[in-house]
Formats: sequence, structure tokens, C-alpha cells
Amino acid sequence: MTTTSPAQSRELAAWAARTGITYLDGGIMAVPPMIGQPGASVLYSGSAHAFDQHRPLLDVRGASTYFGEDAGLASLYDLALFAGMYVMFAGFMHGAAMVAPAGVTAGEFAAKATPWLTVMTGAFQGFPAVIDGGDYTVEGQQSLHCSDLGTLLAASSGQAISTEVVTMVQRLVQRQINAGHGDEGFARIIESIKQPG
Repeated sequence: MTTTSPAQSRELAAWAARTGITYLDGGIMAVPPMIGQPGASVLYSGSAHAFDQHRPLLDVRGASTYFGEDAGLASLYDLALFAGMYVMFAGFMHGAAMVAPAGVTAGEFAAKATPWLTVMTGAFQGFPAVIDGGDYTVEGQQSLHCSDLGTLLAASSGQAISTEVVTMVQRLVQRQINAGHGDEGFARIIESIKQPG
């Protein structure tokens, strides 16, 4: 019940099997004050028998989700969800740093960023069909040409702040444009992520 890599979880599960121990791996999707409260969830993988047998106790901590016998799947999901969270947090920090020289406090920025980012997470509903279908030309998507972040990078530099966070996204976008996919949708950057250049 701690953050490990999928490989570490599988290694521990293999050791447990050799030792005759039933193993259930867990990834906690909550900060300590959330445990046992609405919104807390814990991801599990490994022994189905252990999960089923102890489900009532496990559910006390938070909503339980079981991903199967592969002990590494819970940690894989755990870390994948953290990836989304940390990159989002970094984007927020970048925005707060951008407006700070103009005298805007982080609190004032958060008041604007929270509803905006909440609405934008709605895009998660449309991305899966495009990504799983492999067709990045689906109508209604913003093209990669229109997703160029050059203006954002210039404005960031103009505010004398680091451009590292935005540059990372710009590189993913530019790689696909350079490969001739500029008219396709933003979701195509997943191809840059899947195949590091």
C-alpha cells in the first residue's frame, strides 16, 4: 500500500508467491486527510481471493478498484494518474509565475484557474475515442498548427520566467508537425510520448 514501480510490485509478488504469502498490491489515490472520506480511492491488483475476502475492510479506506492478478497494474495506474496530476500542477505553477510580475497573487490566479481547468478536464471524454481509434483527423479537434505554443513561450520569456514546462509540450507538438501531422488533432502528441524522439 505504497507507491512503487510496477516492476517492484511484481518482484514483491513473486517473492511472496515463493514464500507462500498471498499478495495484494495497492496504490492510494488520496492524501492522508482524505482516507475514509468521499473522494478517496485505492487501486488494487494481485490476489483476487485476498481482494474479495478483505473487500469490506479495504472499502473503509476509500472506494476500491481491482485491476486483476497482475500485481503491477495497480502501481502502473497509480503512477499514470500521478503523471497527469503533477504535469497539471506544474502548468498551474507556470501560470501563477507568469502573472506574479503583474502583481497577481497565486490565490487570485487560482480563483480563475480552478473553474477553467475543471471545464477543460471535460476534454478527457473525447480523447479516448480519438486515441483508441488511432484517427487524429476526427473533426472538432484543434489542429496541431493551432496548438503551437510559441506565443505562450514568448510571453513567458517576457515575464522573465522559466519556459521549461511549456517547452516540454511545445516539443511534443512540434515533433508531430515536423512529421507532417500539423493538420491533425492535439491528441496526436501521444504518438510523440509513445515514441520518444
